[in-house]
Amino acid sequence: NATHNNTEMASKEQLTAAQKQLLRKRQDLDFWKKNALKIRSRNRIAGLAIGAFVIGMFSYTILSVKQEKIMEDIDNEAKINYIRGPRTGTIS
Repeated sequence: NATHNNTEMASKEQLTAAQKQLLRKRQDLDFWKKNALKIRSRNRIAGLAIGAFVIGMFSYTILSVKQEKIMEDIDNEAKINYIRGPRTGTIS
């Protein structure tokens, strides 16, 4: 008889735990339904911010590479002028 009572108490506890879980799921669903628009707008803002950052970094990288090529050209011209030496009236 004691084991029967323990079994009934355990099943009642399980039932209430299941009910609590169901209640929590319903509350979560209600929360998402109420705040879906707000959450979507925040996600869009975050997506746009990340996209702008990525585009900015890409543009900056491309610009840096172009500047490096320009600097290499200038360095090559400087090397040529250095090899030729200074242009003074006495040497030329």
